Amino acid sequence: MGKKGFRGKGRRGGGGGRGGGGERTQSWRDYPALKKENQKLQEFYDSLLQLPEEEKTQFWDALKRELPNSFRFCGSKGHALAVERLLRSRYIPEIVKIEHQDGRPVDPPQPVSWYPDELAWWMTTPKNVVRKFPPFAAFQKFLVSETSVGNISRQEVVSMIPPLLMDLRPGMTVLDMCAAPGSKSAQLLEMLHVGEESRVRKVLREFAKEDGLDLGDETKDEAEADLEADPSDAGRATGLLIANDADYKRGHLLVHQLKRLSSPNLLVMNHDATQFPSIKLPSTEPNKPAYLKFDRILADVPCSGDGTARKNANLWKDWQPGSALGLHVTQIRILVRALQLLKVGGRVVYSTCSMNPVENESIIAAAIERCGGLDNVEIVDSSDQLPGLVRRPGLKEWKIMDKGGRIWSSWEEVEKFAKESNEGVTPGRLQPSMFPNPAGTNLPLERCMRVYPHLQDTGGFFITVLEKKSEFKAKPENEAKETSQPNEASENLDTPADEAKPEESSAVEEKKEDETMDDASPAASKRPLETDEGTEVPAKKAKTGEESSATATPVSAPTTQREDRPGKPKRNGPIEEPFKYLDPDHPTIQNIKEFYGLSSRFPTNRYMVRNEMGEPAKAIYYTTALMRDILTENEGRGLKFIHGGVRMFMKQDAPSAEVCRWRIQAEGMPILQGYVGETRIVRLRKKETLHKLLIEMFPKITDGGWENFEEIGERVRDIGMGCCVLRVEPEGDDQEWQERMALPLWKSIHSLNLMLPKEDRSAMLLRVFNDTSPLINISLQRKEKKAAEEQPQEEEQQEIDLEDIPTPEGSD
Repeated sequence: MGKKGFRGKGRRGGGGGRGGGGERTQSWRDYPALKKENQKLQEFYDSLLQLPEEEKTQFWDALKRELPNSFRFCGSKGHALAVERLLRSRYIPEIVKIEHQDGRPVDPPQPVSWYPDELAWWMTTPKNVVRKFPPFAAFQKFLVSETSVGNISRQEVVSMIPPLLMDLRPGMTVLDMCAAPGSKSAQLLEMLHVGEESRVRKVLREFAKEDGLDLGDETKDEAEADLEADPSDAGRATGLLIANDADYKRGHLLVHQLKRLSSPNLLVMNHDATQFPSIKLPSTEPNKPAYLKFDRILADVPCSGDGTARKNANLWKDWQPGSALGLHVTQIRILVRALQLLKVGGRVVYSTCSMNPVENESIIAAAIERCGGLDNVEIVDSSDQLPGLVRRPGLKEWKIMDKGGRIWSSWEEVEKFAKESNEGVTPGRLQPSMFPNPAGTNLPLERCMRVYPHLQDTGGFFITVLEKKSEFKAKPENEAKETSQPNEASENLDTPADEAKPEESSAVEEKKEDETMDDASPAASKRPLETDEGTEVPAKKAKTGEESSATATPVSAPTTQREDRPGKPKRNGPIEEPFKYLDPDHPTIQNIKEFYGLSSRFPTNRYMVRNEMGEPAKAIYYTTALMRDILTENEGRGLKFIHGGVRMFMKQDAPSAEVCRWRIQAEGMPILQGYVGETRIVRLRKKETLHKLLIEMFPKITDGGWENFEEIGERVRDIGMGCCVLRVEPEGDDQEWQERMALPLWKSIHSLNLMLPKEDRSAMLLRVFNDTSPLINISLQRKEKKAAEEQPQEEEQQEIDLEDIPTPEGSD
């Protein structure tokens, strides 16, 4: 559930023209609604859940209704609360005035009761009502605008649950194994940054006088900031989120969604989750390599998705038991790999949007068995978490429906049938690990969490929290049921072996590639390599029903690439540009530091570029120290990184050599602005001044134009040309004018330009001023006027070159 825009009024079915015999052209409204019935689906869940008759009716009625629209306020907690307050103060009061024809009030949007700080909302108002009334139209415009700039994420409410159960805190390392499209990853990233802004300001204030910084009045959040929450980097967030997806294209969708959060703590990777590779870290002992272990891991695995039938109507006609059966082995492999990568004491949250135990309780049981039992992995009781969320305990006993639609209660029953009636052939691709332990499992599977559609008007979901109690060697798949003793082929991440040579890695990959795939699985993966941590785990994409898996291999090891093998599909995505870190003494870095008067407290050894030459060309990125260590230590090892860090500076044409040609990018501004010297700061306190800068592009400041900018007029007249920091520090009691901001402002010879994309300008105009007016491009108007007056081309070109610096859209 990514940050997709909310639809507006929607397509209308037109009557069309009349032709031929005067018959009306067929529209989409003429097609009958999709029938929400599936005999096998209903037979299976009636048999499985054994709900009382009244509740059974509620279950199926809920599953056939459309889902409520739901959304979540994103970003830092302070910013999210500011946008949420706007919803309450501006839009809800107008919506509650609306009445149906019979006088009943329309249900307004409501906060989700169990979501912290009421930052998640939903609404059940029918679309025909939304389209009919102007207050809803205004509300819809607000949602579209805020979603487009990443302040709101459209996300199903049950999808919000898994990150909330991870107990994720600042400073932790977290892996999202199957992350696209990124709504859950966004939640995790926000958790890593909790309190960062106030911590950084608190640290800066300690040295403000010494560094010549004017930070203004101390805020309440700053005074209450807990420096011990993430203490090692001057208040800056030190945690790391690795968001991984097996599909290359979906990986880039992930980048698009998450980069709106402007986090230098995000690394996006492209690997098959069943074979997620070990990540090297710098080691203090030359002959003993170190590897990254995670504090928290989210395994929101590929699943059959029958819990999404409320929004995916095609599931009613397409559902078949084989979809879930074919994913069983893949899901076990992903969870086992997650537990291997986890620190002792760390937590994995396993989740699916399926209600089928073959993808849920049986996976938990099988993975714990492979990992050595409850001594090594515990199912955490999270029943006291998220008060207000109605849920049901996990199943201790369950049934399985085979590919042919027959329902089985135990593996013994399957074996007996195969022996007596089916010539020894197991029916419907069933396996022992799909069934409950016949002796009665000692696992507390009731601690798993099941969310059904009728309990709180949601989709169906399954969530389990696991904690790693001790290190283990995972049993190979074919021995998991035969022995409880680990063997030499098992993986132990604490006893790394020598790294595999490229040719050895290639041979293993080719052997694995030729193994038979389970043809009924829409997202089946090849068997994971059972290796020691020091051994290279080749990077592969999970095979889906739409495209083959891909192997990410380093350019420096061509022997591992197999695109030229006859009869085999190409398995690599496009070659990603390498990550190269700049020397702190690089002339460009020194020029930037001098021009902006950057405090020496801001680290200069974390700047990165993405090109083979390792020289600044178009963009300079900033990352955390941990990400720098990971990217440099794993260069050439075949790990496929597709995004990391935040674009801090963009190259910009400048009117003279004295002006720094590297402007601060909008996404990097929140990170850097507190360290910029007073020589490049402009302070804005009046709402009307910001409105003028937002709605006008390239307003003139020459010939007395600076006087139109009130409190910043003299400052922008006198400040040197180039990029500067516009610090918005609201004054007054206006509740819609409270949020502090830092924005990039470019001063040229003749004009100013707020360096924000048009959609960000429009969203801010709506949010702060409730203004939907179109933007005014002063420069374009002047050019059109000059063209009409037929002035000499040379004079026009000269002014454009000096004044009309490209907007962010043109230069990014």
